[in-house]
Amino acid sequence: MLALLYLQPEREFTLTELAARLDAPLSTIQREASRLVQAGLLLDRRVGRAHLVRAKVRGRYAKPLTELLTLSFGPHTFVEQEFADVPGVDAVAIFGSWARRYHGEPGPPPNDIDVLVVGPASRADVYESAERVESRLGIPVNPVLVTVDRWKEAANPLVEQIQSSPVVWVRELSEGTG
Repeated sequence: MLALLYLQPEREFTLTELAARLDAPLSTIQREASRLVQAGLLLDRRVGRAHLVRAKVRGRYAKPLTELLTLSFGPHTFVEQEFADVPGVDAVAIFGSWARRYHGEPGPPPNDIDVLVVGPASRADVYESAERVESRLGIPVNPVLVTVDRWKEAANPLVEQIQSSPVVWVRELSEGTG
């Protein structure tokens, strides 16, 4: 629950949404949310019958907790899991705003995740994996598929931009590939 809330700090979730997203009983979510509000880690409010919660981003625990949750449960873990068995994937990296935040560049929380896939993988397989990550995280995942040669030549403006920007390698390209 903390990972979902702290990695999307601008969003409020109803307890019912959290129970559905986390596949947990509503009573468990209610109990844990109450404990986290009392501990000063979450903020809550009621709108009609809905009980909403969100991360308390101004508390003294917010920054270190967000960093720990990002390292432990950030999008890179889901990308790694979902792309691990895709045939023809030689390397996978996250780039763009999420990678910049991961490397400490200040800015607003990312609204999406850009994923680079290097290798002769099927476009359909790559997009299916991206959709699974998107459904698990609740934010758009934008895959970019390039061949090993295109990655190594860096003749394409997008490839050049990715190579010159911060990336988070989920699976690095091995020396013998290509």
